[in-house]
Amino acid sequence: MSGNLHQAGVRFLRQLGRHAEPIMDAYLSGSVPDQALEPAVEERLVKDGILYRPEPGADLHLRRAVRALLEEALRDDRNRQIDANTGSALATVKTLAAHYKEARHQGDYAAADAYLVDLKEHVYSFSEGLGHSVRVLWSRINNEFGYVGSLAAKIRENELAQSQVSELLAGLELIDFSELAETAGELRELRRLLVTGLQRNVSSCCQELGVVQGRLLELLGRFRKIQGRTRLLRGWLLHVEQQPDYRPGSHAALPQMPQLLNLAEPLISPAAVNIHDSSQEAELLALAAQIRAQREERASAPLAEAGELVLDAVESFEVQPSPIQLAVQEYLCEVIVSGKPVSGLTWWHARALPWDPETWLYQVIGGYEALPDEQRACFQLDPDGEAHPVFSGNFIVRDISLWLA
Repeated sequence: MSGNLHQAGVRFLRQLGRHAEPIMDAYLSGSVPDQALEPAVEERLVKDGILYRPEPGADLHLRRAVRALLEEALRDDRNRQIDANTGSALATVKTLAAHYKEARHQGDYAAADAYLVDLKEHVYSFSEGLGHSVRVLWSRINNEFGYVGSLAAKIRENELAQSQVSELLAGLELIDFSELAETAGELRELRRLLVTGLQRNVSSCCQELGVVQGRLLELLGRFRKIQGRTRLLRGWLLHVEQQPDYRPGSHAALPQMPQLLNLAEPLISPAAVNIHDSSQEAELLALAAQIRAQREERASAPLAEAGELVLDAVESFEVQPSPIQLAVQEYLCEVIVSGKPVSGLTWWHARALPWDPETWLYQVIGGYEALPDEQRACFQLDPDGEAHPVFSGNFIVRDISLWLA
């Protein structure tokens, strides 16, 4: 199989060399008329896949592969073809890596070597394609899109290049090196090919594309600036053609200079103190000494004489408990005397206490919790209520009962 491919490749290259002139004519002019070639030569070139006829009656054109080969070999600045199909190349690389691992696992080392050769060729071709795309973009930038004539065409080419850079960056984001490392596993050849080498090339390409994107934006800004000035000049020339008797007025006589003409730098810069000039230190100190501080003069009243300080005995005082605390204490005493469970709300109704029921229940619970541990152990507090109908874990207290433990 390899011998047949070798012979077919040699025959194809000989065809290119033997018919170099018509091929270059087709490359430069875009097509070759039927009268320029002999019928036998035309049939041979079409059969070998060098020329083709897009439609019946049309002239002969170069195949895309042959044109790409000449563009790369000649470093043609007109080349605008950039391959951004990263997903397809990545899927092919993963498939070949899986074939290689399977062949190695089954012990078929001849098939594994063949798969490894194909895998290397695809990875190297992918890396070379990235480098080719970056070189194409740099050649178009350095030439400032000189293969197009008008400024509007340069702007369109710049926008096309920016979209191609965005597509390349979006395609490179699809490469997951952790997934490739998992695909390579412990095989040294795959790790060196898919992780080390490919990651180095992709990182370098991403850096180059970032610089290219910045240069494209800078170049686009320059093009738009030139385009704006050109439009202004063309508008002025059109105005002069339509108004041949127009004479500009005296702008110096206007009370305010138009902003379009007020472009001259001021002759005298605004005055400012240079605090970093040591030679002016004496003058600055003299000026600072002449500045008087503005202070408001206030009539100072004479201070009264301090009286004699006498230390007396501290007067005793007693903290009066609040009425609600007294009611809680009375409630606790009632529980002790009766020896039976006493409801908090029943006690509240019986005594006609002035506080609302919720405040009273809170105060009873607080009084119970404030008791010392040995006293609180003598009582038993039981809340009376029901669970919340919607929110689980919440218990609504309606009343409390307190009795002796």
